[in-house]
Amino acid sequence: MAMVEAPPALPPGPNLPPLVTTVLFMTARRRVLTRWRVRYGDVFTSRVAGGRTVVTLCQPVHIRQVFAGAPTVFHAGEGNGVLAPVMGRHSLLITDEDEHLRARKLLMPAFNGAALRGYRDLMSELAAGCVDSWPVGTPFPVHPRMNAVTLEIILRVVFGMSDGPRLAKLRPRLGRVTDIGPLTVLGWSYPKLRNFGPFRRNWENLRAVDRVLYAEITDRRAVGDLSERGDVLSRLLTAAGDEMTDLELRDHMVTLLLAGHETTATALAWSFHELARRPDILRKAQQAADDGDDGYLEAVAKEAMRRRPVIQNVARKLTEPTEVAGYLLPAGTVVAPSISLVHRDAAVHADPRDFRPERFIGKQPESGTWIPFGGGVRRCIGAGFSLQEATAVLREALTRYDIRPEHERPEAVKPRNITLVPAEGGRIVATPRRR
Repeated sequence: MAMVEAPPALPPGPNLPPLVTTVLFMTARRRVLTRWRVRYGDVFTSRVAGGRTVVTLCQPVHIRQVFAGAPTVFHAGEGNGVLAPVMGRHSLLITDEDEHLRARKLLMPAFNGAALRGYRDLMSELAAGCVDSWPVGTPFPVHPRMNAVTLEIILRVVFGMSDGPRLAKLRPRLGRVTDIGPLTVLGWSYPKLRNFGPFRRNWENLRAVDRVLYAEITDRRAVGDLSERGDVLSRLLTAAGDEMTDLELRDHMVTLLLAGHETTATALAWSFHELARRPDILRKAQQAADDGDDGYLEAVAKEAMRRRPVIQNVARKLTEPTEVAGYLLPAGTVVAPSISLVHRDAAVHADPRDFRPERFIGKQPESGTWIPFGGGVRRCIGAGFSLQEATAVLREALTRYDIRPEHERPEAVKPRNITLVPAEGGRIVATPRRR
Protein backbone atom coordinates (compact mmCIF):
# COMPACT_ATOMS: atom_id res chain seq x y z
CA MET A 1 0.00 0.00 0.00
CA ALA A 2 1.33 3.43 -0.95
CA MET A 3 2.47 5.57 1.94
CA VAL A 4 0.82 8.99 2.29
CA GLU A 5 3.51 11.59 2.81
CA ALA A 6 2.86 13.83 5.82
CA PRO A 7 2.87 17.57 5.21
CA PRO A 8 6.11 19.36 6.11
CA ALA A 9 6.33 20.85 9.59
CA LEU A 10 7.51 24.38 8.78
CA PRO A 11 7.70 26.50 5.64
CA PRO A 12 11.04 27.93 4.51
CA GLY A 13 12.36 31.22 5.84
CA PRO A 14 15.43 33.26 6.76
CA ASN A 15 18.10 31.49 8.79
CA LEU A 16 18.97 34.40 11.07
CA PRO A 17 19.66 34.55 14.82
CA PRO A 18 16.39 35.31 16.65
CA LEU A 19 17.68 38.59 18.09
CA VAL A 20 18.69 39.81 14.63
CA THR A 21 15.27 38.91 13.25
CA THR A 22 13.60 40.71 16.14
CA VAL A 23 15.61 43.90 15.62
CA LEU A 24 14.91 43.80 11.87
CA PHE A 25 11.22 43.32 12.52
CA MET A 26 11.06 46.14 15.05
CA THR A 27 12.99 48.65 12.93
CA ALA A 28 12.23 47.75 9.30
CA ARG A 29 9.31 45.32 9.48
CA ARG A 30 7.54 46.49 6.33
CA ARG A 31 10.55 46.19 4.02
CA VAL A 32 11.77 42.97 5.61
CA LEU A 33 8.47 41.12 5.26
CA THR A 34 8.07 42.27 1.65
CA ARG A 35 11.55 40.99 0.85
CA TRP A 36 10.96 37.66 2.57
CA ARG A 37 7.71 37.12 0.72
CA VAL A 38 9.49 37.62 -2.62
CA ARG A 39 12.23 35.20 -1.61
CA TYR A 40 10.30 32.49 0.24
CA GLY A 41 6.72 32.72 -1.03
CA ASP A 42 3.31 33.32 0.51
CA VAL A 43 4.06 31.35 3.69
CA PHE A 44 7.38 31.70 5.49
CA THR A 45 8.98 31.08 8.89
CA SER A 46 11.06 33.36 11.08
CA ARG A 47 12.40 32.94 14.60
CA VAL A 48 12.33 35.85 17.02
CA ALA A 49 13.61 36.57 20.51
CA GLY A 50 11.91 34.73 23.33
CA GLY A 51 12.04 31.36 21.56
CA ARG A 52 9.06 32.13 19.32
CA THR A 53 8.69 30.58 15.88
CA VAL A 54 6.51 32.77 13.64
CA VAL A 55 4.83 31.64 10.42
CA THR A 56 3.68 34.59 8.34
CA LEU A 57 0.61 34.23 6.10
CA CYS A 58 -0.50 36.62 3.38
CA GLN A 59 -3.10 34.74 1.31
CA PRO A 60 -6.77 35.39 2.24
CA VAL A 61 -7.59 31.67 2.10
CA HIS A 62 -4.95 30.93 4.74
CA ILE A 63 -5.94 33.98 6.81
CA ARG A 64 -9.57 32.82 6.81
CA GLN A 65 -8.41 29.42 8.03
CA VAL A 66 -6.77 31.04 11.05
CA PHE A 67 -9.69 33.33 11.87
CA ALA A 68 -12.17 30.46 11.57
CA GLY A 69 -10.04 28.14 13.69
CA ALA A 70 -11.12 26.98 17.13
CA PRO A 71 -10.16 29.60 19.74
CA THR A 72 -9.00 26.76 21.99
CA VAL A 73 -6.36 25.91 19.36
CA PHE A 74 -5.55 29.37 17.96
CA HIS A 75 -4.73 31.39 21.08
CA ALA A 76 -4.77 35.12 20.27
CA GLY A 77 -3.88 36.10 23.83
CA GLU A 78 -0.69 34.07 23.79
CA GLY A 79 0.04 35.41 20.31
CA ASN A 80 -0.03 38.93 21.76
CA GLY A 81 2.28 38.00 24.62
CA VAL A 82 4.76 40.79 23.88
CA LEU A 83 2.11 43.28 25.05
CA ALA A 84 1.41 41.59 28.38
CA PRO A 85 3.89 43.57 30.51
CA VAL A 86 2.13 46.81 29.58
CA MET A 87 -1.49 45.75 29.02
CA GLY A 88 -1.57 43.33 31.98
CA ARG A 89 -2.38 39.65 32.26
CA HIS A 90 -6.15 40.29 32.44
CA SER A 91 -6.20 42.39 29.26
CA LEU A 92 -8.72 41.44 26.59
CA LEU A 93 -5.76 41.23 24.19
CA ILE A 94 -3.82 38.81 26.41
CA THR A 95 -6.41 36.38 27.75
CA ASP A 96 -7.82 33.30 26.03
CA GLU A 97 -10.80 30.96 26.26
CA ASP A 98 -13.04 31.30 29.34
CA GLU A 99 -11.34 34.36 30.84
CA HIS A 100 -11.44 36.14 27.50
CA LEU A 101 -15.10 35.26 26.91
CA ARG A 102 -16.05 36.55 30.36
CA ALA A 103 -14.27 39.87 29.83
CA ARG A 104 -15.58 40.28 26.29
CA LYS A 105 -19.15 39.66 27.48
CA LEU A 106 -18.76 42.40 30.11
CA LEU A 107 -17.15 44.89 27.73
CA MET A 108 -19.28 44.32 24.63
CA PRO A 109 -22.36 46.33 25.73
CA ALA A 110 -20.17 49.44 25.96
CA PHE A 111 -19.33 49.10 22.25
CA ASN A 112 -22.64 48.03 20.69
CA GLY A 113 -24.67 50.20 18.32
CA ALA A 114 -26.75 51.92 21.00
CA ALA A 115 -23.69 52.78 23.08
CA LEU A 116 -21.83 54.14 20.04
CA ARG A 117 -24.74 56.43 19.20
CA GLY A 118 -24.55 57.77 22.74
CA TYR A 119 -20.88 58.68 22.26
CA ARG A 120 -21.37 60.45 18.93
CA ASP A 121 -22.06 64.00 20.17
CA LEU A 122 -19.14 64.01 22.61
CA MET A 123 -16.81 62.68 19.92
CA SER A 124 -17.90 65.47 17.56
CA GLU A 125 -17.51 68.13 20.26
CA LEU A 126 -13.99 67.05 21.13
CA ALA A 127 -13.05 66.70 17.45
CA ALA A 128 -14.30 70.22 16.74
CA GLY A 129 -12.22 71.62 19.60
CA CYS A 130 -9.15 69.90 18.20
CA VAL A 131 -9.45 71.06 14.59
CA ASP A 132 -10.41 74.61 15.56
CA SER A 133 -6.92 74.96 17.03
CA TRP A 134 -5.10 73.95 13.83
CA PRO A 135 -2.58 76.53 12.60
CA VAL A 136 -3.80 78.20 9.41
CA GLY A 137 -1.50 78.57 6.40
CA THR A 138 1.50 77.11 8.25
CA PRO A 139 2.84 73.57 7.80
CA PHE A 140 2.32 71.37 10.84
CA PRO A 141 2.49 67.65 11.67
CA VAL A 142 -1.05 66.32 12.00
CA HIS A 143 -0.16 63.09 13.80
CA PRO A 144 0.55 64.63 17.24
CA ARG A 145 -2.79 66.46 17.06
CA MET A 146 -4.59 63.24 16.18
CA ASN A 147 -2.91 61.56 19.14
CA ALA A 148 -4.14 64.36 21.39
CA VAL A 149 -7.77 64.26 20.23
CA THR A 150 -8.12 60.47 20.22
CA LEU A 151 -6.58 60.31 23.68
CA GLU A 152 -9.03 62.94 24.90
CA ILE A 153 -11.97 61.03 23.43
CA ILE A 154 -10.81 57.81 25.09
CA LEU A 155 -10.28 59.50 28.47
CA ARG A 156 -13.72 61.08 28.38
CA VAL A 157 -15.68 58.18 26.91
CA VAL A 158 -13.86 55.20 28.42
CA PHE A 159 -12.99 56.67 31.80
CA GLY A 160 -15.60 59.40 31.99
CA MET A 161 -12.93 61.72 33.40
CA SER A 162 -13.55 65.45 33.62
CA ASP A 163 -11.01 68.27 33.70
CA GLY A 164 -8.98 68.38 36.87
CA PRO A 165 -5.53 67.67 38.30
CA ARG A 166 -5.85 63.92 37.82
CA LEU A 167 -6.65 64.20 34.11
CA ALA A 168 -3.93 66.82 33.66
CA LYS A 169 -1.42 64.43 35.23
CA LEU A 170 -2.57 61.45 33.17
CA ARG A 171 -2.46 63.03 29.68
CA PRO A 172 1.33 63.49 29.35
CA ARG A 173 2.05 60.22 31.12
CA LEU A 174 -0.05 58.24 28.65
CA GLY A 175 1.61 60.09 25.79
CA ARG A 176 5.00 58.94 27.03
CA VAL A 177 3.83 55.32 27.27
CA THR A 178 3.18 55.22 23.51
CA ASP A 179 5.84 57.67 22.32
CA ILE A 180 8.71 55.19 22.38
CA GLY A 181 11.01 53.76 19.77
CA PRO A 182 10.68 50.17 18.57
CA LEU A 183 13.79 49.00 20.40
CA THR A 184 12.41 50.26 23.72
CA VAL A 185 9.58 47.76 23.24
CA LEU A 186 12.19 45.05 23.86
CA GLY A 187 12.21 46.21 27.46
CA TRP A 188 8.65 44.90 27.79
CA SER A 189 9.85 41.34 27.21
CA TYR A 190 13.20 41.46 29.02
CA PRO A 191 12.66 42.44 32.68
CA LYS A 192 16.40 42.94 33.32
CA LEU A 193 16.47 45.80 30.79
CA ARG A 194 14.01 47.75 32.95
CA ASN A 195 16.90 48.77 35.19
CA PHE A 196 18.61 50.78 32.47
CA GLY A 197 18.15 54.05 30.58
CA PRO A 198 15.02 54.46 28.47
CA PHE A 199 13.71 51.06 29.58
CA ARG A 200 13.76 52.16 33.22
CA ARG A 201 12.16 55.54 32.47
CA ASN A 202 9.44 53.87 30.42
CA TRP A 203 8.68 51.42 33.22
CA GLU A 204 8.61 54.11 35.92
CA ASN A 205 6.24 56.16 33.79
CA LEU A 206 3.89 53.19 33.38
CA ARG A 207 3.84 52.66 37.13
CA ALA A 208 2.94 56.34 37.58
CA VAL A 209 0.05 55.86 35.13
CA ASP A 210 -1.12 52.89 37.19
CA ARG A 211 -1.21 54.98 40.37
CA VAL A 212 -3.49 57.54 38.72
CA LEU A 213 -5.76 54.85 37.26
CA TYR A 214 -6.11 52.99 40.55
CA ALA A 215 -7.03 56.25 42.29
CA GLU A 216 -9.72 56.88 39.66
CA ILE A 217 -11.08 53.33 40.01
CA THR A 218 -11.25 53.67 43.81
CA ASP A 219 -13.12 56.98 43.58
CA ARG A 220 -15.50 55.68 40.93
CA ARG A 221 -16.50 52.69 43.04
CA ALA A 222 -17.64 55.12 45.72
CA VAL A 223 -19.93 57.38 43.63
CA GLY A 224 -23.66 57.19 44.18
CA ASP A 225 -24.84 57.57 40.58
CA LEU A 226 -22.76 54.82 38.97
CA SER A 227 -25.66 53.24 37.07
CA GLU A 228 -26.58 56.59 35.51
CA ARG A 229 -23.18 57.18 33.95
CA GLY A 230 -22.47 56.19 30.35
CA ASP A 231 -18.69 55.81 30.29
CA VAL A 232 -17.10 52.39 29.91
CA LEU A 233 -15.55 52.24 33.40
CA SER A 234 -18.89 52.99 35.06
CA ARG A 235 -20.65 50.47 32.83
CA LEU A 236 -18.14 47.80 33.83
CA LEU A 237 -18.50 48.56 37.52
CA THR A 238 -22.28 48.47 37.23
CA ALA A 239 -22.24 45.13 35.38
CA ALA A 240 -19.49 43.38 37.35
CA GLY A 241 -19.39 45.18 40.70
CA ASP A 242 -17.08 43.49 43.18
CA GLU A 243 -16.66 40.49 40.86
CA MET A 244 -14.01 42.44 38.96
CA THR A 245 -10.87 43.35 40.89
CA ASP A 246 -9.08 46.67 40.62
CA LEU A 247 -6.26 44.87 38.79
CA GLU A 248 -8.67 43.48 36.18
CA LEU A 249 -10.24 46.91 35.71
CA ARG A 250 -6.82 48.49 35.37
CA ASP A 251 -5.81 45.99 32.68
CA HIS A 252 -9.00 46.52 30.67
CA MET A 253 -8.77 50.30 30.93
CA VAL A 254 -5.09 50.42 29.94
CA THR A 255 -5.85 48.18 26.96
CA LEU A 256 -8.68 50.44 25.79
CA LEU A 257 -6.65 53.59 26.41
CA LEU A 258 -3.48 52.47 24.64
CA ALA A 259 -4.85 50.24 21.90
CA GLY A 260 -7.83 52.52 21.30
CA HIS A 261 -6.20 55.88 20.80
CA GLU A 262 -2.79 55.25 19.22
CA THR A 263 -4.05 53.13 16.32
CA THR A 264 -6.96 55.43 15.43
CA ALA A 265 -4.74 58.50 15.68
CA THR A 266 -2.25 56.99 13.24
CA ALA A 267 -5.00 55.94 10.82
CA LEU A 268 -6.30 59.52 10.88
CA ALA A 269 -2.84 60.95 10.28
CA TRP A 270 -2.48 58.71 7.22
CA SER A 271 -5.99 59.72 6.09
CA PHE A 272 -5.04 63.39 6.03
CA HIS A 273 -1.68 62.52 4.46
CA GLU A 274 -3.47 60.79 1.57
CA LEU A 275 -6.29 63.36 1.17
CA ALA A 276 -3.77 66.19 0.99
CA ARG A 277 -2.14 64.54 -2.02
CA ARG A 278 -5.39 63.72 -3.81
CA PRO A 279 -7.38 66.93 -4.48
CA ASP A 280 -10.07 64.96 -6.35
CA ILE A 281 -10.75 62.68 -3.39
CA LEU A 282 -10.40 65.59 -0.98
CA ARG A 283 -13.24 67.40 -2.76
CA LYS A 284 -15.45 64.30 -2.55
CA ALA A 285 -14.67 63.90 1.15
CA GLN A 286 -15.40 67.60 1.80
CA GLN A 287 -18.74 67.28 0.02
CA ALA A 288 -19.50 64.20 2.10
CA ALA A 289 -18.66 66.13 5.27
CA ASP A 290 -20.96 68.98 4.20
CA ASP A 291 -23.78 66.54 3.39
CA GLY A 292 -23.41 64.44 6.53
CA ASP A 293 -22.43 61.44 4.39
CA ASP A 294 -20.60 59.51 7.10
CA GLY A 295 -20.46 56.45 4.86
CA TYR A 296 -17.97 58.09 2.51
CA LEU A 297 -15.89 59.50 5.37
CA GLU A 298 -15.75 56.05 6.96
CA ALA A 299 -14.61 54.68 3.58
CA VAL A 300 -11.77 57.24 3.60
CA ALA A 301 -10.63 55.96 6.99
CA LYS A 302 -10.95 52.33 5.89
CA GLU A 303 -8.93 52.95 2.75
CA ALA A 304 -6.23 54.70 4.78
CA MET A 305 -6.08 51.63 7.01
CA ARG A 306 -5.73 49.45 3.91
CA ARG A 307 -3.22 51.65 2.11
CA ARG A 308 -1.19 52.45 5.22
CA PRO A 309 -1.57 49.63 7.77
CA VAL A 310 -0.96 50.83 11.30
CA ILE A 311 -0.16 47.37 12.69
CA GLN A 312 1.95 44.88 10.74
CA ASN A 313 0.19 41.64 11.61
CA VAL A 314 -2.13 39.78 13.96
CA ALA A 315 -1.01 36.67 15.79
CA ARG A 316 -2.34 33.34 17.09
CA LYS A 317 -0.30 30.79 19.06
CA LEU A 318 -1.12 27.14 18.40
CA THR A 319 -1.91 25.01 21.44
CA GLU A 320 -1.58 21.74 19.50
CA PRO A 321 -0.09 20.54 16.18
CA THR A 322 -2.31 22.00 13.45
CA GLU A 323 -2.32 21.96 9.66
CA VAL A 324 -2.25 25.51 8.30
CA ALA A 325 -1.57 26.50 4.68
CA GLY A 326 -0.47 22.95 3.85
CA TYR A 327 2.02 22.67 6.74
CA LEU A 328 1.61 20.64 9.92
CA LEU A 329 2.78 23.30 12.35
CA PRO A 330 3.99 22.22 15.81
CA ALA A 331 2.25 23.33 19.00
CA GLY A 332 3.70 26.64 20.17
CA THR A 333 4.06 28.06 16.65
CA VAL A 334 2.77 31.61 16.23
CA VAL A 335 0.78 32.01 13.01
CA ALA A 336 0.73 35.62 11.87
CA PRO A 337 -1.66 36.82 9.15
CA SER A 338 0.15 39.79 7.63
CA ILE A 339 -2.02 42.90 7.41
CA SER A 340 0.45 44.82 5.29
CA LEU A 341 1.16 42.04 2.78
CA VAL A 342 -2.48 41.15 2.09
CA HIS A 343 -3.47 44.82 1.90
CA ARG A 344 -0.77 45.54 -0.70
CA ASP A 345 -1.38 42.43 -2.81
CA ALA A 346 -2.48 43.32 -6.37
CA ALA A 347 -4.19 39.96 -6.67
CA VAL A 348 -6.43 40.93 -3.74
CA HIS A 349 -6.85 44.71 -4.18
CA ALA A 350 -6.78 46.20 -7.69
CA ASP A 351 -4.13 48.92 -8.02
CA PRO A 352 -3.18 48.55 -4.35
CA ARG A 353 -0.96 51.67 -4.36
CA ASP A 354 -3.90 53.84 -5.38
CA PHE A 355 -5.90 55.58 -2.64
CA ARG A 356 -9.48 54.73 -3.53
CA PRO A 357 -12.19 55.01 -0.82
CA GLU A 358 -14.78 53.77 -3.30
CA ARG A 359 -13.51 50.24 -2.61
CA PHE A 360 -15.57 50.39 0.59
CA ILE A 361 -18.74 52.07 -0.71
CA GLY A 362 -21.78 49.79 -0.82
CA LYS A 363 -19.87 46.57 -0.27
CA GLN A 364 -18.06 44.63 2.41
CA PRO A 365 -14.52 43.42 1.71
CA GLU A 366 -14.20 39.68 1.32
CA SER A 367 -13.16 37.91 4.50
CA GLY A 368 -9.41 37.83 4.99
CA THR A 369 -8.67 40.71 2.60
CA TRP A 370 -9.05 43.74 4.91
CA ILE A 371 -7.96 42.97 8.45
CA PRO A 372 -6.87 46.08 10.42
CA PHE A 373 -9.06 44.89 13.30
CA GLY A 374 -8.18 41.22 13.02
CA GLY A 375 -10.97 38.74 12.41
CA GLY A 376 -13.06 35.87 13.67
CA VAL A 377 -14.23 35.70 17.27
CA ARG A 378 -11.22 37.79 18.30
CA ARG A 379 -12.01 40.74 16.03
CA CYS A 380 -11.38 43.98 17.92
CA ILE A 381 -14.47 44.99 19.91
CA GLY A 382 -13.50 48.63 19.44
CA ALA A 383 -13.66 48.55 15.61
CA GLY A 384 -16.97 50.42 15.46
CA PHE A 385 -15.77 52.92 18.07
CA SER A 386 -12.58 53.59 16.09
CA LEU A 387 -14.38 54.12 12.77
CA GLN A 388 -17.00 56.40 14.34
CA GLU A 389 -14.22 58.40 16.01
CA ALA A 390 -12.28 58.71 12.75
CA THR A 391 -15.44 59.78 10.90
CA ALA A 392 -16.16 62.48 13.49
CA VAL A 393 -12.65 63.96 13.21
CA LEU A 394 -12.69 63.88 9.40
CA ARG A 395 -16.12 65.55 9.34
CA GLU A 396 -15.10 68.40 11.63
CA ALA A 397 -11.82 69.01 9.80
CA LEU A 398 -13.12 68.81 6.24
CA THR A 399 -16.07 71.15 6.78
CA ARG A 400 -13.57 73.80 7.89
CA TYR A 401 -10.41 73.40 5.86
CA ASP A 402 -8.78 72.82 2.52
CA ILE A 403 -5.56 70.86 3.03
CA ARG A 404 -2.44 70.31 0.99
CA PRO A 405 0.88 68.59 1.73
CA GLU A 406 3.97 70.52 2.73
CA HIS A 407 5.89 68.34 0.25
CA GLU A 408 4.34 66.44 -2.65
CA ARG A 409 6.45 63.36 -2.08
CA PRO A 410 4.75 60.84 0.22
CA GLU A 411 6.22 60.52 3.68
CA ALA A 412 8.17 57.42 4.56
CA VAL A 413 6.92 54.93 7.14
CA LYS A 414 8.55 54.99 10.57
CA PRO A 415 8.15 52.31 13.26
CA ARG A 416 6.89 53.71 16.57
CA ASN A 417 6.34 51.23 19.40
CA ILE A 418 4.36 48.51 17.54
CA THR A 419 2.78 50.89 15.00
CA LEU A 420 3.83 52.31 11.63
CA VAL A 421 3.50 56.10 11.51
CA PRO A 422 4.29 58.92 9.02
CA ALA A 423 8.01 59.62 9.41
CA GLU A 424 7.54 63.41 9.51
CA GLY A 425 4.27 63.35 11.41
CA GLY A 426 2.03 63.75 8.35
CA ARG A 427 2.88 67.39 7.62
CA ILE A 428 0.05 69.32 5.96
CA VAL A 429 -1.03 72.91 5.39
CA ALA A 430 -4.62 73.83 6.32
CA THR A 431 -6.44 76.90 4.98
CA PRO A 432 -10.08 77.99 5.41
CA ARG A 433 -12.45 76.29 2.96
CA ARG A 434 -13.11 78.08 -0.30
CA ARG A 435 -16.83 77.66 -0.93
